[in-house]
Amino acid sequence: MAYQCHLKRPTLDRKRSPELPPTLPSPRSVPGHPHAPRPDRGLDLSPEDLQPVTSILEAATVALSATTAAGAAATVLLNRSRRTLTRERDELATRSGTQEQLLRAAGARETVLRDEVRHLLKTRLPARALSLISDHYSVPGLLHNSLVGTEFAKLLDAVQDLFASTVLEERGRIDSAARTALRGACTEIQAKAYQLQNLVVSLQRECQDEKTLDDLFKIDHFNEQIARLVQKAAIVTGGWPGQVRLDTHLPDVVTGAKSRLHGYDRIQITSRLLADNVGVVGPAAEPLAVVCAELMANALESSRGDLSVEVTILQTDNGAVSIQIDDAGKGMTAEVAARGTRLVSGKNPQGVLLTELGDPPALGLAAIGQLVADHGFHVSVDQVSSYSGVRAVVSVPPALLTVIDDEAEPLSAMAPLPSAAPLAPRRPAAPETSAPVSDPHDGSGLPQRRRRARPASAVHDRLPQEAQPPDPETAFADWDAYEKGMAAGHAGDSAPTDTETDTKDKS
Repeated sequence: MAYQCHLKRPTLDRKRSPELPPTLPSPRSVPGHPHAPRPDRGLDLSPEDLQPVTSILEAATVALSATTAAGAAATVLLNRSRRTLTRERDELATRSGTQEQLLRAAGARETVLRDEVRHLLKTRLPARALSLISDHYSVPGLLHNSLVGTEFAKLLDAVQDLFASTVLEERGRIDSAARTALRGACTEIQAKAYQLQNLVVSLQRECQDEKTLDDLFKIDHFNEQIARLVQKAAIVTGGWPGQVRLDTHLPDVVTGAKSRLHGYDRIQITSRLLADNVGVVGPAAEPLAVVCAELMANALESSRGDLSVEVTILQTDNGAVSIQIDDAGKGMTAEVAARGTRLVSGKNPQGVLLTELGDPPALGLAAIGQLVADHGFHVSVDQVSSYSGVRAVVSVPPALLTVIDDEAEPLSAMAPLPSAAPLAPRRPAAPETSAPVSDPHDGSGLPQRRRRARPASAVHDRLPQEAQPPDPETAFADWDAYEKGMAAGHAGDSAPTDTETDTKDKS
């Protein structure tokens, strides 16, 4: 909008020019001159002069209205903004309280998780490592039950499983290295023990002094015990028994196992075989002797020194032979029996770690399990004997049995002979009196009991038919032949083969 403002031109008071003569009047003072001053007529405004003022008032009114409207709009916006700020402030306060609660809850949960991880490291993982050795150790659960079934609990279980698998893998690696080192050492010691045995046997044959001969027998027996300890260690570590035999009488195998033990005089062997020519094939003879020796040793160790250990050789109807070893010890607990059954079962013998066998390791049952897996025996140690002790049973399958010619290879003098089968019960014969009894009462008036005589035939029938004792000369000859055969076998085992001789020559 354009505003027009007409201003009256101001009147200028000019001084007279000095050049003009004073007599001449000013042109503006001449009446009628266009620029002559008009006479003062007061405030006389025309409508044209008032039009700009009206326009100014209208513009001011419009501006005031616009300012009022703008102020009202600003007031509305200010109130709305104030309400918005108040609402946001309340929401912020609520949100801040919620966040504080969440922070406190997060702090408490972090404390719970930290305690659970600390419990895992200090308690659960060590217990898990012990449970890998024996099931007797239990693994504790979570420290806070509120974590059961959560993802965090699953992660902790995964950590335990990874820890267990790592420990087992590392233990297996260490055990494999230990087996290799022990097997090499046992092989060398076995060879020296057999050489010493051959030397002692040769000295026994040449010795004429009884005292010296008795000392040589003691040395031989100590060497047998040392060889047995080394032998079972070699078997557990994957080695072989160290001896190769020919087909041997079964009673000789059991008797030879007995002679390797300290306290062998407490062992009583009874043979109930149907014939005395039952033998064991050569490859299984020495392993069977090791099995019997270890079971007898356990029976001797678990019973008092004044108690005997009974060994019975039975021939079953299915063609197998069972060797029962009964002791009168304290027996075994359920856990020990289960562990012994697992060791002698022959299932995964290489999975048995040396660290699981104790300190020092008890290698006997582990060696039995290895031989059972290799040769097909069956061994049980979880039965109770007639004396409330332990009954160990070794079952030899028919495939490992053979028949031996008694004339070519007679039974040794130290082996038990088969006992006769029990006789069938007979009805007692009619009583016979040696003299008539006239008065059953004596002078006191009381009846007296008289012993009736038995016929000689009845007494003879009740006596067991025992085997005749062997002839001393024949027994000595058989035992000498047996020792010569053993010496020849040891010499054959220790003699190097052609390949070994060639290798030594080349070296």
